[in-house]
Amino acid sequence: MTIVKSGSAIYQSLGKDGKGSVSTETGALSNHPYGFNTRFEDGKGTNPEELIGAAHASCFTMALSFALSDAGFDDGELNTTAKISLEKSGDGFEITQSALTLDASVKGITEDKFEEIAQGAKENCPVSQLLNTKITLEYKLAN
Repeated sequence: MTIVKSGSAIYQSLGKDGKGSVSTETGALSNHPYGFNTRFEDGKGTNPEELIGAAHASCFTMALSFALSDAGFDDGELNTTAKISLEKSGDGFEITQSALTLDASVKGITEDKFEEIAQGAKENCPVSQLLNTKITLEYKLAN
């Protein structure tokens, strides 16, 4: 079974002066602004790193929740933040890290068992595996 979800972006007037918007298929984001000023300055809107952070935090937290439940732990709360690092690299930029920070409360679990399950969720959630996946590109160019 393949599940396909989508997001889209529009960018008008190219370069630093350009303005864009990002949307999700479900409407969670609808024409939400992004651009140079929201990524590298204090502009209002979002940026790719913030969206990746939200995706990674939510994916990991859900994977951990399911793994804990599968192991018999059903009472608890998980709160995760993912900080995405963007660094200058050569002529461009590179995402170098996703730092997950988790606050958890799980009734009846030992620290060793939690560590084992949490590390498994970190390694196996689909967003954690993203950089090891096949990346494809389809495009249409209009001149």
